Amino acid sequence: MKPEATKTERPRDVLEYERQFWGRGRSVAGVDEVGRGPLAGPVVAAAVVLAEGTLIEGADDSKVLGADERLELFARIRASAVCIGVGAASVREIDRRNILRATTVAMQRALDRLVVRPDHVVVDGLPVKHLGREHEAVVDGDALVHSIACASIVAKVIRDRLMQRLALRYPGYAWEKNVGYGTPEHLAAIDQLGLTPHHRLTFTGLQFELEI
Repeated sequence: MKPEATKTERPRDVLEYERQFWGRGRSVAGVDEVGRGPLAGPVVAAAVVLAEGTLIEGADDSKVLGADERLELFARIRASAVCIGVGAASVREIDRRNILRATTVAMQRALDRLVVRPDHVVVDGLPVKHLGREHEAVVDGDALVHSIACASIVAKVIRDRLMQRLALRYPGYAWEKNVGYGTPEHLAAIDQLGLTPHHRLTFTGLQFELEI
């Protein structure tokens, strides 16, 4: 099941983190991922570079925003950002490498697709081993660092759209609603319809399905 989102108190100045770099003429890329926990679908990462002083009013951790809010903010981020990079790792890569390594690959791809190389990279959570880029990690960064919040929204909207398209090809699993998370409806569909090529076979719960 998808965990309940908890609200982290945001700084009074939501650009506080970026300002310490902008003040020295350095650009910042915020990086976040979506989709580590689902039973199906890829993991998607986004990297967002904002121009100095750019504030996307209302941008926050994507998990505490509604779907309509995310779509509106996504459009504003696309219109305002210096550049955006999006990367994904497939279900096959997740099963072959494990979810942590696949998440790293998705982040690397997102950073590689930025048309402007940032001076500083900041990621949500803990330091990312093997990222291949010098970076800083901020726990709860999607609530505390504005560029990470923007990246979390971009990654969430892109991944949700991917799962909605897959739902048309594989009806019955309710991916248009659960986006691959292990909801009761999704688990019941697996029992009735079996697994698809987009299910993560190495994830707990799905391994049992392979054995019966």
